[in-house]
Amino acid sequence: MILAGDVGGTKVHLALYNFAGGKLVPVRDHKFPATHYKCLDDIVEEFLASEETSKKEIVASCFGCPGPVRDGRLKLTNLPWTLDTRDLQKSLGIEHIFLINDLEANGYGIPELAPAKVFTLHQGDPGAIGHRGLVSAGTGLGECLLIWDSLRHQHIPLPSEGGHSDFAARTDREIALLQYLRRTLAGRVSFERVVSGLGIKNVYSFLRDDQKMEEPSWLRDRMAAEDPNAVIGQCAEDGSSEICFETLQIFTGAFGAEAGNVALKVLAAGGIYLGGGIAPKILKTMQNGTFTQGFLDKGRLSPLLETIPVRIILDDTCALLGAAAYAEARAAEISGHSERAASFHAS
Repeated sequence: MILAGDVGGTKVHLALYNFAGGKLVPVRDHKFPATHYKCLDDIVEEFLASEETSKKEIVASCFGCPGPVRDGRLKLTNLPWTLDTRDLQKSLGIEHIFLINDLEANGYGIPELAPAKVFTLHQGDPGAIGHRGLVSAGTGLGECLLIWDSLRHQHIPLPSEGGHSDFAARTDREIALLQYLRRTLAGRVSFERVVSGLGIKNVYSFLRDDQKMEEPSWLRDRMAAEDPNAVIGQCAEDGSSEICFETLQIFTGAFGAEAGNVALKVLAAGGIYLGGGIAPKILKTMQNGTFTQGFLDKGRLSPLLETIPVRIILDDTCALLGAAAYAEARAAEISGHSERAASFHAS
């Protein structure tokens, strides 16, 4: 049995997998509100106790977490938790526990996805083999480089904190947005401040407060009573609000531009993958051309971008699959079952 976890700033998603016939077979999973718990250990204990799963059945565990992991340890950005593999092993009594970056986990999960769980946004050259990029807009903006290993015929995820790189404004309106955010944030503006759940709220506020777009009273009431990002997305997609529509236009344009930046930096012949929870929820907007225009708008290098596929990950268990894949392979290597690990990687 493999225990996998996707640790986020607002929720922790845990799952158990069996490994049979070279494939991961899901057993069960559950999502927990992260802020209701004082530590990850408590969530794991509750998850395992709910079905009386014995820890002795678990041969390995891996958790994908936001932030850089150093020597098996990291301090989460959006939660007051510090995780350490050694402490988790002692607390949980599981022999093999691994911590990896959450985007790294997503990168390992991509090969495990069913074809129906990937939506092609830009066709490019679908048969090309090479490096890939992963850009995930959710609570924050995560990025990962997937380096093609031609000897092993697999992609190796390299975690990145590229979402915190400087926001590059391209249009007059984006320049005005940058100036607005510099004032409201009192300093530097990263891409995450625009391309993320937080970014959607920032863009909306910019249009309302700086550009003086109308916010109808019914919309203001809904924003106060419901999840603002969900309201903005729904009202943008159904055409009921101009300010919501324009918010997503700016968001998707910047999203496309940053995805294009990643494609250039890694020469992503194998494609760009879009992860996170936002893109699947606004598929109509993602297809209206604004994202693709931002992605392709690279001057003399635009013909290169035309050849690079862009695909949206629709499966919210991608990081769990990747964490489980990593746990199985690493545990097999440590245990000396190198052939088993190699065959798993190849699958």
